[in-house]
Amino acid sequence: MTDDNTADTSPLAVSIPPLDTDAREAAIERQAELTKPPGSLGRLETLASDLAAIQSTTAPRVDPAVVVTMAADHGVVAEGVSAYPQSITTAMVRNFVDGGAAITALCAAGNVENVVVDMGVAGDVPSGVVEHRIAPGTNNMTNGPAMTDEQALAAVTAGRSVVRTHASDATLVGLGEMGIGNTTASAAITALLTDSTVDAVTGHGTGIDAETRNKKVETIERAIAINTPDSDDPIEVLRCVGGFEIGGLVGVTLEAASRRIPVVVDGVIAGAAALLAVSIAPRVADYLLGSHTSVEPGHDVQLNALGIEPLFDYDMRLGEGTGAALAVSTYRAACAAHTEMSTFEEAGL
Repeated sequence: MTDDNTADTSPLAVSIPPLDTDAREAAIERQAELTKPPGSLGRLETLASDLAAIQSTTAPRVDPAVVVTMAADHGVVAEGVSAYPQSITTAMVRNFVDGGAAITALCAAGNVENVVVDMGVAGDVPSGVVEHRIAPGTNNMTNGPAMTDEQALAAVTAGRSVVRTHASDATLVGLGEMGIGNTTASAAITALLTDSTVDAVTGHGTGIDAETRNKKVETIERAIAINTPDSDDPIEVLRCVGGFEIGGLVGVTLEAASRRIPVVVDGVIAGAAALLAVSIAPRVADYLLGSHTSVEPGHDVQLNALGIEPLFDYDMRLGEGTGAALAVSTYRAACAAHTEMSTFEEAGL
């Protein structure tokens, strides 16, 4: 895949602009003039110059910030790979809307808007959820492809639409998700796109025991063997072993990058979507920002493959976009220090 916009009718036709190196250099020069010893704010200075290059401005900012939380169900749950039943997906979407979830609490604490999207939840969702349901959950990937080509492309299209409709004014977008069984899909995607063994990238997800994790590994290996997806074709990988919410986050990432909006990657499911997006348009990698290091083993593999340096390690593994929401405050602080501090000349020093 390339970054060239060659087929305007395709959801994969996306033009990703190069980073603005002039804006980065101007940001670095300003950092040297601020009232502090050179380099004394450490990585905050690098983050500010990175954001300047992404946003093509000498005054980067992180407001408004949006976390998009996409929800969908997975047919592979029938294989007993999760500690929770599929119905929890619907219940948690209701919890998002009611304001009782971790992502809603963290977004409120960090002044971040949370956009919740139904990409394929098997149950009924309340009003307040953005409707882009592809189907009531994917097919069981151990019986054949998780979805059709048309559904995979529809998921990416929906994700791009969400940015255009609900985050077009955002200066930063975080990736979030909810879907019982989606760590199984993410591990499969990660193994295929990073040439890793399934065992190396499969964790305990919702808190399964060692025996269930072994079943999860076997289930993923069986799905890959049955479907034999071409790892050089990201849409085929999504079609065979992915999820609707993962496809939606691919679209969010592509559309945000095309608009010079930085994308904060959350945990292992968001990481799988980022891998797919970079496979479609390699320049997207320049627009990806880190948040936390998940305890899921596949996350380190993803971050290394994407060239992302995380901000913190708090032993988190919840998903929903919680790590991305928490990271917004750090990116906001980096921008504030960069734009609001005085230079030595301004301070008369």
